[in-house]
Amino acid sequence: QRPPWPDPAALAQVTAELAALPPLVVPDECDRLRALLRDVARGQAFLLQGGDCAETFAAATAESVRDKVKVLLQMAVVLTYGAAVPVVKVGRIAGQYAKPRSRPTEIVDGVEVPAYRGDAVNAAAPADRVPDPRRMIQAYHCATATLNLVRAFATGGYAGLRQVHAWTTDFVRRSPVGERYEALAADIDRALAFMRACGVDLDRLATAHGVELFASHEALLLEYESALTRWDGGRGAAYDLSAHLLWVGDRTRDPDGAHVDFLARVANPVAVKLGPSATPAQVTALVDRLDPHREPGRLTLITRMGAARVRDLVPPLVAAVQAAGATTVWACDPMHGNTVVAADGRKTRHFDDVVAEVRAFFAVHRELGSVPGGLHIELTGDDVTECLGGHEEVADLGVRYETACDPRLNTSQSLELAFLVAEMLRAG
Repeated sequence: QRPPWPDPAALAQVTAELAALPPLVVPDECDRLRALLRDVARGQAFLLQGGDCAETFAAATAESVRDKVKVLLQMAVVLTYGAAVPVVKVGRIAGQYAKPRSRPTEIVDGVEVPAYRGDAVNAAAPADRVPDPRRMIQAYHCATATLNLVRAFATGGYAGLRQVHAWTTDFVRRSPVGERYEALAADIDRALAFMRACGVDLDRLATAHGVELFASHEALLLEYESALTRWDGGRGAAYDLSAHLLWVGDRTRDPDGAHVDFLARVANPVAVKLGPSATPAQVTALVDRLDPHREPGRLTLITRMGAARVRDLVPPLVAAVQAAGATTVWACDPMHGNTVVAADGRKTRHFDDVVAEVRAFFAVHRELGSVPGGLHIELTGDDVTECLGGHEEVADLGVRYETACDPRLNTSQSLELAFLVAEMLRAG
């Protein structure tokens, strides 16, 4: 998955520039997330991780970032209020600028061109597909601007519980799932009014004003990740300060590979995507490599099997982790295993398949006595038509198919999924 950078000298210059730039996050924040994930691993909280499949530089705007934060906040409120469980909120944001590809080239308008690998590597335009390391510098600056906005929205009052109605966009408010969310928001308003009437000083409650919202992305471009890794002398450990949490994908999870070796050397909480080809022996090797001290909160395992294969493929992996004595976070990615190609050639996912995989994930873990700890989804705050189905019944992909790579749930579909997951958590 390493891009074929054409100029080694230019690549070296870029990595030197990145190494001299300030970090994007700090070790204290990474340690805080690790502590929260420890609660998730033990069944005392739930992980919600979501955002764009592939961020683009053009989408690093206040409106785009705000809308992604909105939908994560709405989903978290539904889960917290609907299931009475603390929610750890992690965005696929401020760094998801590179994507693994199955093939080095693709056919565009009948012409074979290098594959689009994300804005940090090359451009989506077929005429501009030569990998350019200077794009990693632009990725850093876009990540900086995005994180500044995320922190402002998360802690500046916008994310406070008094704003639950303000997070609903007009196109969602008019839908049945929007009406259900507004009813829940009204319940929260009444609860807050009751607390004030009882003499509770809401101004002194941190959760009334803001939330903790963390950033994550796939650690794909090792030149970028290594350049933003810093040694913390006080902790005696290295941290990849490009994000709070990093993961390796199903294509780069070789226990002896460079990507896993990199994550093994940093103190951040880390994650691994596990697709249908993952074996118990491989997962045991990953646990030994990435969580040798068996520290809950250090390692998250994200299964992405496809709705029809969860019940067969996940139990042996859970048994292997249990036999290894590890307490990992188990999360479900119900998106990638359910990707299909529509008649017009565009990739899509059906909402019913997404829900079916989540239901099977919960059922398997309940049967095994393990913890169904989290949800990892690709979503957007826009009214796109990239995934079929849902209560609003997206039936025509061509209305607003805007993704830079894989299809995402729109806001209505994301909220509908949150309500369904809250029911699953309550039933647990």
